[in-house]
Amino acid sequence: MLFDYDKWQEIVSALKKNKLRTFLTVFGVFWGIFMLIMMIGAGNGLKNAVYDGFQNFATNSAFMWPQRTTIPYKGYKRNRSWNFTTEDMVAIRRSIPEIKYLAPRLQGRALDGGGRVVYGIKTEIFDVSGNYPDMKNINPLRITHGRFLNEVDMVNRRKVAFIGNRVHELLFEDEDPIGKYIYIQGIYWQVAGVFEPENKKINIGGRTEESVYLPLTAMQQAYNLGNQIHYISLAANEDVDVEQVINKAKRIFAEQHTISPDDERAFGGFNLSKEFQKMNGLFTGISVLTWIVGIGTLLAGVISISNIMLIIVRERTKEIGIQRAIGAKPKVIIQQIILESVFLTTITGYFGLIAGVGLLALISSAMANAGGDNEFFKNPEVSFEVAIISLTILILSGVIAGFLPAKRAVSIKPIDALRAE
Repeated sequence: MLFDYDKWQEIVSALKKNKLRTFLTVFGVFWGIFMLIMMIGAGNGLKNAVYDGFQNFATNSAFMWPQRTTIPYKGYKRNRSWNFTTEDMVAIRRSIPEIKYLAPRLQGRALDGGGRVVYGIKTEIFDVSGNYPDMKNINPLRITHGRFLNEVDMVNRRKVAFIGNRVHELLFEDEDPIGKYIYIQGIYWQVAGVFEPENKKINIGGRTEESVYLPLTAMQQAYNLGNQIHYISLAANEDVDVEQVINKAKRIFAEQHTISPDDERAFGGFNLSKEFQKMNGLFTGISVLTWIVGIGTLLAGVISISNIMLIIVRERTKEIGIQRAIGAKPKVIIQQIILESVFLTTITGYFGLIAGVGLLALISSAMANAGGDNEFFKNPEVSFEVAIISLTILILSGVIAGFLPAKRAVSIKPIDALRAE
């Protein structure tokens, strides 16, 4: 049946009898699959842009900082200010083995001069901070000159500085900064490395490319900051929920600083893992909605196919009666009508699929040629799996669209069909 040349000629001939009607009918299927592909591609473009913002970043991470207390506890009044300490870091490292990376930080705002950095006759304001080597594992950096902060710098409290690429440009221009000294609030620091962020869409504690990193221990000593730490970044092991790590850390901090265990507002924080999961849920919802709307649009086209097949069956009632009278079995009639329906949906749907994929490719190419980094839309695309699923839906839709007209055709008695005008 499938390779019967005469049957295919008959199908094409039937469709050609009313070209306008055929075109208007199949356009619904074309438009349905085209819109489905475009919506999926647009959703993927938005998803790619957002996920690109998390590229190379430790998504199973969190950030914590101390805030004023809000609950009186053990003789201490509410509204008490406090700080993390170096001892706190030792305690949570020892007590929470689920922590993969821990990066305490000192902010430059603790200095009288803030982030004023001087080199020669040039003075600029940058984000100055004291850091631990693990920072680069949470917020990945690319070293462009020299090296990065290491454990020896921390132990020996070396007065070395690591500067962002924008700091390099503004202070040193084309000059090699390695080995040169910059002046920060009364202290000279030797530049040991230049870095740039691997991901420029997420900035922790200021713009990374405009940052100056100092060894935290050296900054504590040089600026009389004692053992205080302003906030911490941490990343949990891959198989651990970072929220559990945060809760354990809060309990340790509360015990160390005599804070009520119920005083949640004494801690500020940001759970990047939770935000990432929210976005996963958002895009799952967008994907489901896209398929619902797309398939709904496609079904509208399929219904029109079914309607035209009913009209075709009515027009060919006498012809079907003759076929039945000379011995054609009902299943042959059903196969022929369903084949016509599948032919219509598959061919027009295929062209809709090609048109949608082609337009997405043109949009992606145009965006790439235009240059610039679009933060909200990137590389709209559909996967091969989606294309296969779409074609499968088309074929099944064709079968469904042809089944009712086919049943209508074989329900007519041959003698009644022969009498039809």
